[in-house]
Amino acid sequence: MKMTAFSKEELERYSRQLILPELGRAGQEKLKQARVLVIGAGGLGCPALQYLAGAGVGTIGVIDGDTVAVSNLHRQLLFTREDAGKNKALAAVEKLYSINPFIQGKAFPFFLDADNARPLISDYDLVIDGSDNFSTRYLVNDACVISGKPFIYAALHKFELQLAVFNWKEGPTYRCLYPDPPAEGEMPSCAEAGVIGVLPGLAGIMQALEAIKLIIGTGRPLSGQLLIMDLLNHHRQLVTLPLVPENREIKSIHPVQVNCKPGNVPEIDIQQLEKWLAGDLLQLIDVRSPAEFEAFRLNKGEINLPLDQLESHRHLLDPGKRIVFLCQTGSRSKKAARLLKTVNERLRVFSLKNGISNLSG
Repeated sequence: MKMTAFSKEELERYSRQLILPELGRAGQEKLKQARVLVIGAGGLGCPALQYLAGAGVGTIGVIDGDTVAVSNLHRQLLFTREDAGKNKALAAVEKLYSINPFIQGKAFPFFLDADNARPLISDYDLVIDGSDNFSTRYLVNDACVISGKPFIYAALHKFELQLAVFNWKEGPTYRCLYPDPPAEGEMPSCAEAGVIGVLPGLAGIMQALEAIKLIIGTGRPLSGQLLIMDLLNHHRQLVTLPLVPENREIKSIHPVQVNCKPGNVPEIDIQQLEKWLAGDLLQLIDVRSPAEFEAFRLNKGEINLPLDQLESHRHLLDPGKRIVFLCQTGSRSKKAARLLKTVNERLRVFSLKNGISNLSG
């Protein structure tokens, strides 16, 4: 491979990372030759962009059709008050040159859609997904699968972050975590539930680090795993994400509509439950009392977690699976699902309609 030329200033700029055995001159050359596309210059995208530029990633694309708002500034520290009203992609690229004049920035001042996703993504080595909605994430995923490009995912809720690498070396895709868009009522609202600015900063930096690891070929990428961190209580969890082979057979891209209107907790009937039980991405939680559980149970691998103990034991729940709550009549299970949705709106929680009362006789 032809060696990449570095100026004296570049070598001084990168000197602290050049001495790392895992990176070195060869790794720095890979970074300079790399092309990374960042979807969204928001809470996740801004810190990712700053550290990609600082590390010396050669070409950085930024796509975002939104404009900078004052309410963004507490967490999108790439921008200042003077940027309010400017397109985020254009403003971000301008700032990247002030961070590192030796990189090339490309601004795409519009939103990702079904028409432009594939041609844009196919022109880059990997993607960092800084979007904040399911519709864009499915577009990113499907375009990456078709183009054979990995992407680094992150999501936030209050004090919790999720991080994963999808589509890396035939590994799981985003659809292996979320096979289908949320049903009506499964998402309480499209509005932000609130976030402290430090959290997207940390998540975006972690996305940048995963990107650097992929580029230079060092360490263990978060492929096949979902990292969940509760920064309020310092709880960390790694969830295994198995590959669903058909999710790698995507041939075309279509817009994904997600209905985010408020609604009730989604309910399923016993027939739907039986279908889901045939797979392995389901966790069944019985929220009745231990006495009720002992008197009658479905014997479908369910865990007995009484409603009044649910919040203190939610670390036992597996966010990588559909979580179905059941009780005697369906009342307590709906409360349980609603409670967990309040704690983390990204959980895929369901209630067994009408409970098991008509099955216990």
